[in-house]
Amino acid sequence: MARTRKGVVVILVVSTLSMATLVSACGDASRVDHREPPIIDSKPLDSTRGPHGETATPTSALELAPADIARMRAAHYTVALVWHENSDFIRAVTAGARAMFDRLGVEIVSESEADFDAAKQKANVETALARRPSAMVALPVDQEILAPAFKAVARHGTKLVLLSVVPEGLKQGEDYVNLVTDDLFEMGRRAADALAAVVGAHGKIAYFYRDDESYVTYQRDQAFLKTITETYPGIDIVQKVGIVDPDRAQEQAAAVIARHPDLDGIYVTFAQPPGEGVLAALRAAGNTRTNLVTLDISEPMALDLANGGNTFALVADRAFEIGDALAKSVAYGLLDKEAPPFVVVPAMTITRSNLAAGYHASLHREPPASVTEALGR
Repeated sequence: MARTRKGVVVILVVSTLSMATLVSACGDASRVDHREPPIIDSKPLDSTRGPHGETATPTSALELAPADIARMRAAHYTVALVWHENSDFIRAVTAGARAMFDRLGVEIVSESEADFDAAKQKANVETALARRPSAMVALPVDQEILAPAFKAVARHGTKLVLLSVVPEGLKQGEDYVNLVTDDLFEMGRRAADALAAVVGAHGKIAYFYRDDESYVTYQRDQAFLKTITETYPGIDIVQKVGIVDPDRAQEQAAAVIARHPDLDGIYVTFAQPPGEGVLAALRAAGNTRTNLVTLDISEPMALDLANGGNTFALVADRAFEIGDALAKSVAYGLLDKEAPPFVVVPAMTITRSNLAAGYHASLHREPPASVTEALGR
């Protein structure tokens, strides 16, 4: 999941090259080489911590006994889903949550998205609370601006479970049940292992990181940097580029590629839109030698991967499993079970050989027809 604006996921359109154009371009990839160098799983140098230093608990630790499920079903609880946006990721999260809520007999009485507008999300929270839901699941657009709105949720007697972002001043166990997110260090480490595998022990790479206050992207980017510099000291990072505006990544990448046309690899903080922008810059430069690794699944990058283009690997979380964990956390809150404060879902590395399986594991659906067709060649 790609995150910006103080930890919030942003899914935007590449400004200088539309998704449709990029998908089409990826279909015409000139470098088709389906051989994959083996990716060595390096020793983790650190672990993911919560925003307040919490130790991570895996989603597998969330357990509901048959008696818990029976109590939930008998109570006829309701829930509101308050999202920051609408995307493939959120649709997969919602599907995972809905499947578990169905098992628990919990009715979704409100579902909204804010298009990254804090004022709109504040109104969405208020509208949802008017339905008097037993619980709310949300990914706040802004940690600071929306803190009062989400602080009010607990005062209404509604249990709050958070995805990836904790508004400022909220206390776990008092204002919210817990926080669920990616295994952030694991995602960055996997990206470093993948890029090291394809560029070799002495490759030259560029590092495109998210230059903002995002807790999520900062942890993932720093995990990549720590792993690549300490585990693979022979790899030369010839340029570090901070991405402030994800829509300008193509422009920034074009300058780097012109300066370093012999790059062996590039790491990009997340796929959509900055990863797609970097890929577009490589294609515009006629560069077929530089390998690309980024985080999260995007159709243009998956298609490029399927066609043996610049994209070598995508590191993704398991969005459907996130939804399942969010729903179970709601049950913990409503049943007054002690919930682990910080829950993480495992990450996975996706290359061409497991691309179709990766779509299913992460998003719980088949790849787009364009990707399936490319994999069949």
